[in-house]
Amino acid sequence: MSTVIYPSPIFGPVHSRRLGVSLGINLLPADGKCCTFDCIYCECGYNKDRRPRLKLPTREEVRRALEQRLMDMRANGPAPDVLTFAGNGEPTLHPHFKEIIEDTIALRDRYFPDAKISVLSNSTQIHRPEVFEALSRVDNNILKLDTVDEAYIGKVDRPTGPYDVSRIIQGMKAFRGNLIIQTMFLKGKTDEGEDVDNTSDAFVLPWLEAVKEIAPRQVMIYTIDRETPDSFLQKATHEELDRIVSLLEQAGIRASASY
Repeated sequence: MSTVIYPSPIFGPVHSRRLGVSLGINLLPADGKCCTFDCIYCECGYNKDRRPRLKLPTREEVRRALEQRLMDMRANGPAPDVLTFAGNGEPTLHPHFKEIIEDTIALRDRYFPDAKISVLSNSTQIHRPEVFEALSRVDNNILKLDTVDEAYIGKVDRPTGPYDVSRIIQGMKAFRGNLIIQTMFLKGKTDEGEDVDNTSDAFVLPWLEAVKEIAPRQVMIYTIDRETPDSFLQKATHEELDRIVSLLEQAGIRASASY
């Protein structure tokens, strides 16, 4: 099993399938993974195999490293399309997430005012007022909702604590459209031989009803692109993803697919 562990606190820029030239901001330790999910498709591997020993970067370490990288990019290029909070797990777990977002907005405005700020989150912390407030301020508040089937969530996303999908949906609705839903579609089996295909109507149609209820400004659907911890997962096909995009567009929801 090959995994990707990102440097901290800044990595890239990388070319994102969904976001363009993306400068990564990793608020988790540089030597392991911290996440409230333990997804069988996570490019960072399983939580148990990548437990970090280093501490979280401090707010000041993040601010200083980000400013240095932005100064270098302004002098030497390339200009970033987006500053993306991602990396080795769930970024909103950082105890100073709200303050780091404030710092990032100020630095973006100073060095690359046309760049967007994106946060890739699994949605598990949006009930916390300080996280909700911070996510409300970024340009692209990208929140995960792979399905509304809790058995599937337990099998594929594997939350590390209590998880109530209805509560997640209500939390998403509270953003009043100021969010982008991100959903992974995949096929194949777990290493234990359980089917994980969520491209059929049995999964897509209830998910679509929840998306319509949430009313996001956009939906990004995607499939696996790198080696995964579970060995027998498969990509969803172009045709399957295009069908789901078409269903979203028929419902009046802007949608895109990354293959």
